Amino acid sequence: MPVNRGAHAFFLFLERMKNKKYWIFIVILTGFALIIHFFSSNSVRVEHYYSTGIYPYMAAFLRYLLGWLPFSVGDILYGMLVLWLLYRIGMIIRAIFKRRLFPRGFAPAIFRLAILLLLVYVLFNLIWGINYNRKGIASQLGLTMDNYSIEELKTLNGVLLQKVNASKTLLLQSPRVEMSSKEIRSRSMQAYVAANSNYPFLNYHPASIKASLWGWLGNYVGFLGYYNPFTGEGQVNTTIPRFLQPYTTCHEIAHQLGYAKENEANFVGYLAAVSSTDESFHYSVYLDLFLYANRNLYETDTTAAKALSRNLLPAVRDDINEWRRFSLSHKNPVEPVVRWIYGKYLENNQQPSGVLSYDEVTGFLVAYYKRYGKI
Repeated sequence: MPVNRGAHAFFLFLERMKNKKYWIFIVILTGFALIIHFFSSNSVRVEHYYSTGIYPYMAAFLRYLLGWLPFSVGDILYGMLVLWLLYRIGMIIRAIFKRRLFPRGFAPAIFRLAILLLLVYVLFNLIWGINYNRKGIASQLGLTMDNYSIEELKTLNGVLLQKVNASKTLLLQSPRVEMSSKEIRSRSMQAYVAANSNYPFLNYHPASIKASLWGWLGNYVGFLGYYNPFTGEGQVNTTIPRFLQPYTTCHEIAHQLGYAKENEANFVGYLAAVSSTDESFHYSVYLDLFLYANRNLYETDTTAAKALSRNLLPAVRDDINEWRRFSLSHKNPVEPVVRWIYGKYLENNQQPSGVLSYDEVTGFLVAYYKRYGKI
């Protein structure tokens, strides 16, 4: 009996020491999280010290480290994470049936989960996430982001209508072999080189953008591309219709440059795509932007929005129908759930409109047109 009591006391001591270590980790990580929260509360401070200070060097380091690899390391890591989660879920289900879900009690499991969540939060923000709180592209271009009127929105729709029809006409007049996805990524890098000559803050070096290994899956969960903040890699879904890929690629590169919000990444992608000498890039960006602006107009003046969309060239409407058919062919019950989760993620990162944040690029376009007189 004394031996048993001694062993019990020893194991109790070890458990207390383990819990003490958990608490130390939690306190340290919570401290880091509070510092990040305080630092991020001032957009001027974020812009100066992080977004245009230390972040470009961290992002460049990650691209130097992983950019030369022909495959996406982030895709592999996410794939491994999904497999691990499935394994853990299986183990939990097994433990429930065997009534051994928490053999050591609730405390260790709660401690580990808290540490994991805090660690992910700290790493995510340090490596990239703080950019959600920067002043951003409007400040860099001196744009005044006021509420725009319906007339200004109609004017923007008209300008974009002309642009998308004109670029499609040029493509039809000089038909050529369709670019490969690899060539599109290469020309996207060139587009940023051209944009950098007009906008020094769009310095994309070293350049690295990759095809996603999970593009086929992206079609079912609704992504055209995504940025992995933990590896610094931008991924493009290369299975989507080819005319969507130039602007999508430019959008993902914008995320790599630290424009975290979707409306800003859309606008920076626009600045790069229109700087390209390739008409395919002009068509890709103007088509997407017209659809954004036309959806915005539809909410306030349905008649005007429909009238403008009817003036699209038949060839443009054919592309839109192809996009619609592609989306419908991959429609499934999971996509709305993923879309809702992603929307909540955006809402918790300074984008209260959720997935509709993409459409808010319209406000940047109106402000840019008012200031510079062009789109």
